[in-house]
Amino acid sequence: MFTGIIEGLGTITAIRPSNMGKRLTIDADYLLDQTKTGDSIAVSGACLTAVVVSGKHFEVDVSPETLEKTTFCKAKIGDRVNLERALRLSDRIDGHLVSGHIDGVGSIKQRKRTGNAIIVVIGVPEFLSRYMITKGSVAVDGISLTINNRSRDCFDVSIIPHTEKLTTIGFKKVGDYVNIETDMIGKYIENFIAEKSVNDIKKETGQPSFDMQFLAKTGFI
Repeated sequence: MFTGIIEGLGTITAIRPSNMGKRLTIDADYLLDQTKTGDSIAVSGACLTAVVVSGKHFEVDVSPETLEKTTFCKAKIGDRVNLERALRLSDRIDGHLVSGHIDGVGSIKQRKRTGNAIIVVIGVPEFLSRYMITKGSVAVDGISLTINNRSRDCFDVSIIPHTEKLTTIGFKKVGDYVNIETDMIGKYIENFIAEKSVNDIKKETGQPSFDMQFLAKTGFI
């Protein structure tokens, strides 16, 4: 579990095949003290397991599933990444609860400076935007941000100078891709409601869910 408050940046220094996945070597900009093999590290928002740790250097394996769902399928040597180590129970939660399980990928559509902030518009498919609400939380490349506005195919966030300086969002360009993790609470609520609806249907009709027999019986077909 993470908070979306980025500790610092790192650089991908090596990429090599690992069966159908990849192994990434990452050099952090800061000393990874008290970090050991087996610990979880969010790399641009994706929860990965450190399989080698030495000073500022660590290695992670990226599975085919993670490659499919994240920007790591396009990763290159020299890419800068956001880093956050796992939350400790004694820590303050300054951002929001972030699992590190990426839901999908968005792309930066617009950047414009407004006062001391940068407004970044990010395009997303509807299966991501449905879990977003105005003034709700979202993790973009692992950064906990507040949604200013959202529509079916995009949302925008305000980037303050501190976030611009300390994370990769400060130098992302229009057209660049970013990892998106939506707020987990909305997904749980949707699942609970869906399960309740299915159970209610089963109690009332004896049918386990919506099927052709149920639709015919209730007059829909």
